[in-house]
Amino acid sequence: MKPDELTWTPPPDGRAVSDRPPGEVRRILRLFHPYRGRLAVVGLLVGASSLVSVASPFLLREILDTAIPQGRTGLLTLLALGMILTAVMNSVFGVLQTLISTTVGQRVMHDLRTAVYTQLQRMPLAFFTRTRTGEVQSRIANDIGGMQATVTSTATSLVSNLTAVIATVVAMLALDWRLTVVSLLLLPVFVAISRRVGRERKKITTQRQKQMAAMAATVTESLSVSGILLGRTMGRSDSLTQGFTEESERLVDLEVRSNMAGRWRMSTIGIVMAAMPAVIYWVAGLTFQPGGTAVSIGTLVAFVTLQQGLFRPAVSLLSTGVQMQTSLALFQRIFEYLDLTVDITEPEKPVRLEKIRGEIAFENVDFSYDADDGPTLSSIDVTVPAGTSLAVVGPTGSGKSTLSYLVPRLYDVTGGRVTLDGIDVRDLDFDTLARAVGVVSQETYLFHASVADNLRFAKPEATDEEIEAAARAAQIHDHIASLPDGYDTLVGERGHRFSGGEKQRLAIARTILRDPPVLILDEATSALDTRTEHAVQEAIDALSAGRTTLTIAHRLSTVRDADQIVVLDGGRIAERGTHEELLDRDGRYAALIRRDSHPAPVAAP
Repeated sequence: MKPDELTWTPPPDGRAVSDRPPGEVRRILRLFHPYRGRLAVVGLLVGASSLVSVASPFLLREILDTAIPQGRTGLLTLLALGMILTAVMNSVFGVLQTLISTTVGQRVMHDLRTAVYTQLQRMPLAFFTRTRTGEVQSRIANDIGGMQATVTSTATSLVSNLTAVIATVVAMLALDWRLTVVSLLLLPVFVAISRRVGRERKKITTQRQKQMAAMAATVTESLSVSGILLGRTMGRSDSLTQGFTEESERLVDLEVRSNMAGRWRMSTIGIVMAAMPAVIYWVAGLTFQPGGTAVSIGTLVAFVTLQQGLFRPAVSLLSTGVQMQTSLALFQRIFEYLDLTVDITEPEKPVRLEKIRGEIAFENVDFSYDADDGPTLSSIDVTVPAGTSLAVVGPTGSGKSTLSYLVPRLYDVTGGRVTLDGIDVRDLDFDTLARAVGVVSQETYLFHASVADNLRFAKPEATDEEIEAAARAAQIHDHIASLPDGYDTLVGERGHRFSGGEKQRLAIARTILRDPPVLILDEATSALDTRTEHAVQEAIDALSAGRTTLTIAHRLSTVRDADQIVVLDGGRIAERGTHEELLDRDGRYAALIRRDSHPAPVAAP
């Protein structure tokens, strides 16, 4: 699958990304429904502005046909003041209209951004393992950002221009119906041209947004701290630059095509409409011939003024139609995310536990990432009494980490159930699960913020004293205190200012601050050297005291004291017991212990 395409594939249950309905425009209009009151005010301002605009040519006709020829200076003064007043009123109405419509548009943008972000927060972990981060960022930033002109001004522009066109055409008919017919003869042709141009731009816009997503993903991956380190140490900086250059070149081509699509055809419309006054003068001149019905000078000037006033909103209306068709491509990409199936949801009446003991049970649990790939876990039956520890060991790919993901519902079981204090975790509310289960994994994530802010992420209301106590328990306080800025020190992108062991201890401090009754340790020390592992293990021992602990271990030295040990192999429980019992059995666990004690020698080059 191409990197610029949506990579998440929901389970095959018929609830995948919805087909784009014929009523997609109605769905877009529903985005504006909460602001219908303000939009009604905009509509009134637009209507008033249009009526005021068409009044000016009639005042001009009276000046030319009555006030000046008859020398009526008083009437001339009133008519001139009327024309000035219409200009002032138009400006005031325009400012108010822009203020309200821009506010509504920005609120709709805000609603879209938060809706997409909220939807993504609810997506299962599998979505993020299969989708590039840059793709997600592009949907929120580029796609929604590209809608700004549409949601901010297009709706108002459509109403304003449509009202102006209707009011102007009615006024033109009132002045002279024959000249009006001549003026509107080519209108159906112009509409057909604009619709065709809109379809072309919509297609190109879809390609352009995909290319922008691909480029954003490239930037996110290659310009992160890890990406820079990998590129430089592998000597691939030049090739990465070349790859980005090619991505950018493709975007340049699409941007040019998008802007030039139908440009000549739209320009032809502009030329024809700009030439229409000359046609009107020619037609009016013919009426002065013998036998014709003369058109007065005032009527002719007023009509041409109206026609020139019709030119701007008519062209703008056609351009708005093109822009709306183009924007449909952006809305469709956003709706793709909003329509993604959320598989892990709260039940209608979730159970909330105020006091959590921490007993975890896996009851005949089966799990599969993909129905076509076979089961990852099969028939897992394990009970972890509150306050005790379970260690899960086994070869790579045996399902150890997957088992731990089922407790906090990062994934849901496909068979059997996982319970917390006897209640199926699928029946619990998310807040209970978040309070109950703390996770410390091998991949420690820290925000680009201060040490204190990273720790407070677990408990926003934590005091400085509580933060310091958690850091002391995790054996990281002394190091933090030795830094020039102490707890205000920025940790850097993904915590790169700290070593692996220091980041792990910060993660442990964060979990201590959260104080969960159930603790999951997913190979939390496997990537550390022996000395650092010892320091982190002491912090883990302090964290685990009195908690139900599920330890996923690669180094078996960390699980010897567990109350029970489970050996997984091929997603099934191969052995279970204490450290001594499993050694006496001399089975797979004992073989793993011997492997750790006597690692295979590395072959000479």
